[in-house]
Amino acid sequence: MTDIYPSRQMAEPQFLPRLDPVVHSDWSEAAPLSKAQAAQFERDGYLVLEDIFSAQEVAFLQQEAGSLLADPDALDGDTVITEPGGGEIRSIFEIHSQSRVMHRLAADARLADVARFLLNDEVYLHQSRLNYKPGFQGKEFYWHSDFETWHVEDGMPRMRALSMSVLLADNTPHNGPLMLIPGSHRSFLTCVGETPDDHYKMSLKKQEYGVPDEDSLADLAHKHGIVAPTGKPGTVILFDCNLMHGSNGNITPFPRANAFMVYNAMSNQLVAPFGPATPRPSFIAAREAEAIRVCHGDLVAEVMA
Repeated sequence: MTDIYPSRQMAEPQFLPRLDPVVHSDWSEAAPLSKAQAAQFERDGYLVLEDIFSAQEVAFLQQEAGSLLADPDALDGDTVITEPGGGEIRSIFEIHSQSRVMHRLAADARLADVARFLLNDEVYLHQSRLNYKPGFQGKEFYWHSDFETWHVEDGMPRMRALSMSVLLADNTPHNGPLMLIPGSHRSFLTCVGETPDDHYKMSLKKQEYGVPDEDSLADLAHKHGIVAPTGKPGTVILFDCNLMHGSNGNITPFPRANAFMVYNAMSNQLVAPFGPATPRPSFIAAREAEAIRVCHGDLVAEVMA
């Protein structure tokens, strides 16, 4: 397959044109987003959805996240990622297959139907994880475009995927909230440096390859600015696969947590990586795609039935 987004191949970084749509569907009254919301996602590359889950559903999700964090020995050990230089949990991957609650969350129409509309296709989970940034100890996630990694290391062909972050704790301006560069999704910034074998073992703790250069990041930030959406538990932040994003470390006593779902179009399933010969493990990048069966109604009632 022709590599239309080559990265980690040249000696200098480049801005390449985006060759894929941002919103793949034409808006209609039947869409799960308003016309203004669809236009904002097209323009800025992200949206914030508030109050789409009930207080009972949010408490149920928080309880499940706490249970996962409290008993990591009950999980697949490969999926539990700790902070660099410490034992605090940074991420738990493949939560949709290790938790019935998170599986139901990923299939919820309030998330999956939005993904299906924006991508104009049936969707599957490319990746899921619980991100946790503990008080005082939570380290930063450096600036990056997810698509650059998914393309080079996983073999995702086109920009037809998006992420949804369901906040499970208060995200404030102080405890390391997600930061975004709105509009940065409209061009593809290549990175420099050949990817080493088994790079994921390092990158899930601290990424060193697939990291944008500072001059290009400065250009993007000066052109578009930086935003840091915050919100109460239950808020959903969704963003395009190519949007530049990151977060600061958390030096407050207030932890930050979110359930993170990556939806990919069924027509955009992974091929051989465009970088290293060996793809990353399936708990990071699903290579067997099964379209999500969308669920409607109260999340708690269905899981507890």
